[in-house]
Amino acid sequence: MSYTIDRLIGNAGFEEVDKRTRQALTDHGFGVLTEIDVKATMKKKLDKDMSAYRILGACNPGMAWEAIGLEPRVGAMLPCNVILREVAEGIEVSAIDPVASMTAIDNDELKQVAGKVRDMLLKVVESI
Repeated sequence: MSYTIDRLIGNAGFEEVDKRTRQALTDHGFGVLTEIDVKATMKKKLDKDMSAYRILGACNPGMAWEAIGLEPRVGAMLPCNVILREVAEGIEVSAIDPVASMTAIDNDELKQVAGKVRDMLLKVVESI
């Protein structure tokens, strides 16, 4: 089972895909709560060079509210991370598959919420 929802975009630069990703997230009810520039962090902390790599911590407040109501400790697995990374063929966008990440929690109602969020993230990734 794959743990991410992926799309390769070969006809746009990194910042353009970032902009399109943020807009797609907004259009589907998500906000970006956190952002990590992994490339800059690795350079600063380890003096290592790598291709562009950014992690966006995305959250749909309604879905988060529902999930936390069902399983209060699920916050340890939030927000839904979406990564953008530069690869030879272009920019790869990968969103966490919430269904895959929730397999560790034995709660069928939570798994239903995760399925709804996965459907939303599929639409996000498809629309970029």
